[in-house]
Amino acid sequence: MHHVKSNRVRSADEVRKDFERKGITIMSFARDHGLSPGIVYQLLSGQKKGRRGEAHRAAVLLGMKEGVIEQGADA
Repeated sequence: MHHVKSNRVRSADEVRKDFERKGITIMSFARDHGLSPGIVYQLLSGQKKGRRGEAHRAAVLLGMKEGVIEQGADA
């Protein structure tokens, strides 16, 4: 189990600006973290809330929510 806690939860706009500042693409972030690029795009556009499965994992890794990522859990 991996618990991710940041100082504060970031908005989708803050995540996008951070990616731009660092020169990171959504595709590369998704690939580097074993995520579906579609799910990352959906989270950043507000189409998904990140409540369960891979969307939850992506939201936690993006810093859009605090949460626990279970090791070996299916996405």
